[in-house]
Amino acid sequence: MNPDLLWFVRLGIEQGLFTRVQAVSLKARLGQYNLEMLVFAQKLIDDDIVTNVEALEKLAGMATKRSDQGPPKDDPFAAPDDLVEDNIAMPPKKVVAGATPSIAFDALGKMDEKSLAESLKELLGSSVRFGASDLHLCTGRRPFVRRDRAISYISEHLLTPEEALRINTVLLTPEQNKVFMAKHDLDYALPIGADERYRVNLMFHKEGAAGSYRIVPKEVRTLPELGFASHIETLKKMLSYHNGLVLITGPVGSGKTTTLASMVAYLNETRKDHIITVEDPIEVVQVSRGCNVTQRQVGDHTKTFFTALKGALREDPDIIVIGELRDLETIEMAISAAETGHLVIGTMHTSDAATTLNRLLDVFPAAQQTQIRASVAESLRGIVCQRLLPADKGGLVMACEILVNNMAISNLVREGKTTGLRNTMETGVREGMCLMDSVIFGLWQDNKVSKNTALANITNRTLRARIN
Repeated sequence: MNPDLLWFVRLGIEQGLFTRVQAVSLKARLGQYNLEMLVFAQKLIDDDIVTNVEALEKLAGMATKRSDQGPPKDDPFAAPDDLVEDNIAMPPKKVVAGATPSIAFDALGKMDEKSLAESLKELLGSSVRFGASDLHLCTGRRPFVRRDRAISYISEHLLTPEEALRINTVLLTPEQNKVFMAKHDLDYALPIGADERYRVNLMFHKEGAAGSYRIVPKEVRTLPELGFASHIETLKKMLSYHNGLVLITGPVGSGKTTTLASMVAYLNETRKDHIITVEDPIEVVQVSRGCNVTQRQVGDHTKTFFTALKGALREDPDIIVIGELRDLETIEMAISAAETGHLVIGTMHTSDAATTLNRLLDVFPAAQQTQIRASVAESLRGIVCQRLLPADKGGLVMACEILVNNMAISNLVREGKTTGLRNTMETGVREGMCLMDSVIFGLWQDNKVSKNTALANITNRTLRARIN
């Protein structure tokens, strides 16, 4: 690599013109054949990473002089230890599925606490290597994992009430165990070492204790990598606003949290703002890059989503990320924050844009409907509904529906005529809108999903007839 580029990057980082993370990301996008100092500098300007052209020109002159003495001792592209997990602009490592995860379930009753804890950690690690998304340990049931939305049993052993309770609580702190035994429900984040993190839900049912372990990906994938490549400009425009409401919706297990994390990572890289996230629990840890990221966990750092959101308005945020909009108070506060100069991003469990708007608005009493519809009509920036479908060649593929708020959409919301959303979205393709049925039909045409999968997920009669 050219010494002048290495000096250029090192000096730029030292002077605070750009970060090491941004440099590494830019290097990956340019590729090895374009790694020249002037090309690199121009890309910094084109991507709006650096706006001070004069400072870059001075930096280039200094780098040229230093390069006469050879390259710097340390590679400026090498990430320090605290940024090891920063692979936002890099493609994720391909997961090679390992053997079916299992431990000696028949011997659980004979294990001491230390051995049991190590066995659970081993089971979680092997589930990751297997390519699973979830591990389930439930009283009276066979242990199983979920991979590509399909269930795979990992043992024929039926967990007894004592076994299920011990293995699901063995990694809890005394405080967590006390809460679980008192409330019979517990959501928490489980970090194991520096590389593994899980979202855990523990509960009791009629036969005993049960635990669900959602595997949190180590690397934050970019929006194009998640399947939004053809919609990336629309999403970037949504995220470019400094106020307004953006909603990420979909059924359970549709990847909403992953998309939300990817959006936060994109904002963290491209803006210099204060981001406050409120999650239950914190799944993806976001290291501050261009932005200052403050992450709060419901239960540990705040009582509820509402109290956190109410407090956030006094904490000088630019962007507020809400893990879930689930009740009247939280939704009302989110809309208020979006109106008062904050970009608010949240998730909801809904299947399409029309259902999302109805759910968002119908939680309010009749006396507030006129006011709240006017507020949403003005503050809404867009809705991204997503669904994960089994791919024709294995794995999963993402299908999405995108609503972009324009004058026509705004009028429909204000007047309560959400039944007309579909027609308006069909005519809004040029503005980046798309319907779920059309996207799934396109996936079928591209041989990415099977005929049966397409028919099971498309409601439009005309498109179903074309498939048949």
